[in-house]
Amino acid sequence: MPGAKVIIAGCGVAGPVLAILLKLKGYEPIVYERADGPSPDGLSLCIQANGARVLSLIPGLLDKIARKDIDQLFFYSALSDDDSSELAHTDAPAGFRDYSGVGLGIAGVRRPLLLRTLVETAQAHGVSVVFGHQLVEVENLEGEDSVVVRFANGHEDSASFVVGCDGLHSNTRASLFGKEAALFTGLTQTGGISPIPHEFLNAARGPSMLNIYGDGVHMIVYPINDEQISWAITQREAEARESWRDMDEDRQREFKKGSFSHLPHGGGELVRTADKIIKFGLYDRYELVTWHKGRVLLIGDAAHPTSPHLGQGANQALEDVYHLVRLLVQHNPSSEHPSSLVLSAVFMEFEELRIPRTSALVQKARVAGELRIVSGADACRTRDDTVRAIWASKEHVRGDVEATKTLYADLYSHPFEAGANAV
Repeated sequence: MPGAKVIIAGCGVAGPVLAILLKLKGYEPIVYERADGPSPDGLSLCIQANGARVLSLIPGLLDKIARKDIDQLFFYSALSDDDSSELAHTDAPAGFRDYSGVGLGIAGVRRPLLLRTLVETAQAHGVSVVFGHQLVEVENLEGEDSVVVRFANGHEDSASFVVGCDGLHSNTRASLFGKEAALFTGLTQTGGISPIPHEFLNAARGPSMLNIYGDGVHMIVYPINDEQISWAITQREAEARESWRDMDEDRQREFKKGSFSHLPHGGGELVRTADKIIKFGLYDRYELVTWHKGRVLLIGDAAHPTSPHLGQGANQALEDVYHLVRLLVQHNPSSEHPSSLVLSAVFMEFEELRIPRTSALVQKARVAGELRIVSGADACRTRDDTVRAIWASKEHVRGDVEATKTLYADLYSHPFEAGANAV
């Protein structure tokens, strides 16, 4: 018997990975994406060990992903030029990599390049990826145990079940639960890709992620390959819709000459030498009490969008993928068309596991953002003291398994212990 057909809405990070794993388990997935091809937009993201464990389930995929592993974290204050400007540093990322089981702790990747690699890998596995199809409606067909999906171009398709991983502005979510406005958090990010400065290349610290804390501003910096660094500046200001597209040339020139061009610890040089700069707002949505209706399920940012302050957006979407596939294997090992009873059991067990975890991490990301972006001398001193206290006595934790587990308690054993996957 042929495997059940599955429609996957969205070809970001989660969509093609889910499609590949379903294909390997005997399902017949098809991915529909609104864009006309793999997105060239966006800058970068960090793959962390929990996400990397999921990617490792696809043979050879991790080796294909161009990335730069990060060895250390450094935390600086932009408010002081003396020795006190370094708030803390740690080699924890290298320790996380050592014990991850997949040789990756935290790694910077160029987002468009990652998406292209995932699409090519999916196609190499025989997955059909259809671009230029914007989902506008999903309809559960009562009594037929199937779902019809309709697209803006007039095309229709049907499947045994549908997984919506079409991001923050998910049409799948809107079709299931109604349209709702995304909630602006009051924060924007301006980011860019820049050549790695000589001072970074010559630093004895090795590949590092830098956090630079200023008055009303935070800058994060990390390498994405041997030649380029990605950076993002977060601040409080008026709403800017998330688009991930480049600023126009005039605005880029103005930004490169502005106040951020003087940030210390190499931050200003990165602003001045950026190859491209984009700006976008940071948005939330109200939490859902359920992520499914009938035979349609939401995962990733479509279900639980998060601010970027923990670097867990893509990684949590990958955790979703793992647990969904695991539960399908457990409840429907034949990969044939599942009954509504079986599919409901899968979706409900999935939600019972994932909603509490993602809700907690979304809240922690909000708290991290609030800590980073404070204004006024007293508030900034309090924040800097807090950062020092968090990382005190953690300079050298590589080689200490228990210390590494404590630092990365939210991630260390997720979505499965190294070497113990159930897929």
